[in-house]
Amino acid sequence: MAVSLDPRLALITFLEHLDVERNVSQLTIRNYSHYLRRFCDWFEARGESSLKNLDQDLVRKYRVYLSKLEGRADTGETLSKKTQSYHIIALRSWLKWLVKNDLPVLHPEKIDLPKAESQHMQYLPLEKVELLLSQPSLSTPIGLRDKAILEVFFSTGLRVSELVSLNRDQLNFNTKEFGVIGKGRRQRVVFLSDRACKWLQKWLDARDDNWQPVFIRFSGKKPGITDSGESMRLSARSVQRIVDKYSRKAHLPIKISPHGLRHSFATDLLSNGAGLRDVQEMLGHKNIATTQIYTHITKPQLKKVHQTYHSKS
Repeated sequence: MAVSLDPRLALITFLEHLDVERNVSQLTIRNYSHYLRRFCDWFEARGESSLKNLDQDLVRKYRVYLSKLEGRADTGETLSKKTQSYHIIALRSWLKWLVKNDLPVLHPEKIDLPKAESQHMQYLPLEKVELLLSQPSLSTPIGLRDKAILEVFFSTGLRVSELVSLNRDQLNFNTKEFGVIGKGRRQRVVFLSDRACKWLQKWLDARDDNWQPVFIRFSGKKPGITDSGESMRLSARSVQRIVDKYSRKAHLPIKISPHGLRHSFATDLLSNGAGLRDVQEMLGHKNIATTQIYTHITKPQLKKVHQTYHSKS
């Protein structure tokens, strides 16, 4: 199929390419669609109808537009620098694909990515993790579900998108492990601790349905008992709210998120002697450079090794 320079037609073909040829996740496709449709709206509002007219000056004006755009109408807050970056990354990926298809468009290398904001990594030491894990009430089905969610997070280091997509048939309570498909469609195996296995089993045993999703909602309309239960699957946003709820209940010194529990998982492993490469595998990082954000743990360990073994003669 010939690729058009019409923004809307070119976008449809690009999204099809991501889905069929690149096999990227539906979440990524949804995000790219959102970011690039916003660009198309802005581009066409300026009277432009062909991507060959996009130049560096227009890109600069688009970036100014993004910097002033309200992210949420109810608060009046503008888009964060990180969200602005996502828009530019999507635009560069689109242009790169257009160039690959021999279309006369602006070369993506001429668009600089915004400088990343320095972010402090939020994680909990073990005693604070234990405090958080003890918050759900075990006398209610909701509390039992939430306890299982927190235990699985800390046992596996799953991303929130990976956790909510879990199905019953993925779990193996005999080997205490299961496979997930993470970012970039990369597959990996994650492991359940004895404690996580126990609470996950308790949660599933307490259910009287055969729905496939491991973690389900309790509110709203319910499908028939013979249904697969896909409409009952807990959303990523709901899980974020659950973690935040127990974080506040535990009066933790920092605001913790599902990703903060992922950081806590990695930090705990490294603190107890795990190697950086092993942690890379367990987290599903493509590059070791991503895992090296945890040098706050490895550096003190290196100092201890140096003090123990250097110049003992």
